[in-house]
Amino acid sequence: MERSSATPGGRTRREATRQKLYEAAVTLIAEQGFSATTVDEIAERAGVAKGTVYYNFASKSVLFEELLRHGVGLLTASLREAAERTAREGGSRVDALDAMVRAGLVFIDRYPAFTQLYVAELWRTNRSWQSTLLVVRQEAVAVVEGVLREGMAHGEFSEGLDVPLTAAALVGMVLVAALDWKSFQPQRSLDDVHAALSRLLQGRVGGRL
Repeated sequence: MERSSATPGGRTRREATRQKLYEAAVTLIAEQGFSATTVDEIAERAGVAKGTVYYNFASKSVLFEELLRHGVGLLTASLREAAERTAREGGSRVDALDAMVRAGLVFIDRYPAFTQLYVAELWRTNRSWQSTLLVVRQEAVAVVEGVLREGMAHGEFSEGLDVPLTAAALVGMVLVAALDWKSFQPQRSLDDVHAALSRLLQGRVGGRL
């Protein structure tokens, strides 16, 4: 098994297995909480043997920590790609922020259970993975900070802009608005929600806040 995992095919199979475990864990934990979710349930939901869970992750806590790292990593990559694509197309930094807002909404629309867990865990302070969560959160926020700093350097934003707080506020705006959308206004389309947030962004940050 260890030899096969070193081959391209082995890596692909292991990555597919880990993805199934991530999806099973996030769904179960969103439904019933971390403490109430067992490794047996995760294995059953993923369609693998219990030993497969421990082969890939040392414990349920390690699985959840890696789940957070994996999920926020996907979000960070989507935000960065949106900003880079806008730059290639000659858009402004406000356009880049708007593209990142949409990318965040698309991510949350695709992974609503993960987003619920992520937001919930941000408020907890007694978890073993808290330090990891703070690190990966900052990686996502740093992408937004980079665009804001570039905008300030090119005169698109006010020099007095509080970059760390504004970046965190923009990420938080997308998270909270999207969760409200999915929970209480599911009849609204992604385009409709994006348009509302875009108007807010254009009026405040684009208006040289």
